[in-house]
Amino acid sequence: MKWSDRKKAWVNSTLIALNILYFLYLETVGSSEDTLFMLQHGAMFPALVIEEKEFYRLLTSIFMHFGIHHITNNMLLLFILGDNMERALGSIKYLIFYLLCGIGANVVSMFAELQSSVQAVGAGASGAIFGVIGGLFYIVTINRGRLEDLSTKQLIIMIIFSLYFGFTSEGVDSVAHVAGLITGIVLAAVLYRKPTPKQNFWEI
Repeated sequence: MKWSDRKKAWVNSTLIALNILYFLYLETVGSSEDTLFMLQHGAMFPALVIEEKEFYRLLTSIFMHFGIHHITNNMLLLFILGDNMERALGSIKYLIFYLLCGIGANVVSMFAELQSSVQAVGAGASGAIFGVIGGLFYIVTINRGRLEDLSTKQLIIMIIFSLYFGFTSEGVDSVAHVAGLITGIVLAAVLYRKPTPKQNFWEI
């Protein structure tokens, strides 16, 4: 399929725009690298979600990032991979998929933190993006190892390096990454329908 023939992925573009706009807003009125400021504007913190019933944080934190490098890395990955996922699922399913991956990753991460003695303020689209990677891995695999310009080998390498980077870096929520990845695979199995081959019929 030629690039010009591909359908426009307007949901993915909108998600990227929302992330950038909210980041610019936060930088305008404060600093996205100020933990307390981020907490006041919707970042994740398990105690506030559970004890204060601030469930909105499971969603708002998906659109928040700590600093320019954080948002740049995440939006670059979403730009590269999200379009493929949206075209595979369709726009509405993709939106549902993306948000559920992000929220699911936050929920798993939250309960993991509640089991430990340390709770951290969290933000970022990484859980949702790992969901996209997991979903694409499932879809590419059942399509005999290729979808548009993606292959199973490329996605496996991306998964390995991304998880390795998370586990070896400080301040990275690797639990959310793994949870997002698994959630993406499961949701893709539920939402994706493999196109049926076109058949030619001869009239006699």
